[in-house]
Amino acid sequence: MPYVDPKIVLSPRSVIQSVHILHDAGRVPASWSVALLNCRDGTQHIGFRWNGDEDSKIGNPQSHGKPTWAIVPDKIADAVREVAEGLDNDREGGLRAGYQAMAADSEREAAADEWCEGLISDAADQTR
Repeated sequence: MPYVDPKIVLSPRSVIQSVHILHDAGRVPASWSVALLNCRDGTQHIGFRWNGDEDSKIGNPQSHGKPTWAIVPDKIADAVREVAEGLDNDREGGLRAGYQAMAADSEREAAADEWCEGLISDAADQTR
């Protein structure tokens, strides 16, 4: 199945400086991605695209035969970003799974607790 890796989609080059993928559904039918787009003018936007399929080999949107990003309207950008990041956190090996594994490690948890308590006493010493 055709698939365009969203990390390499930098069009239009005159606008997009870099792309940070928030969620990529991968090489599955109707694959899609959401990204934080860092623009050359210093702004950031949330972008969305379909990654490609049998009907549209380079995905959608596209311009002049090159894959591009659709800019999500500002009024819904925060909601789209939150959902996209949540999907990536929930996947196997994602952030949530990492936190659960850390919490299950009692030795590591005790070391983290000791470290936090040390920070509290360091901060208390500065108030004198």
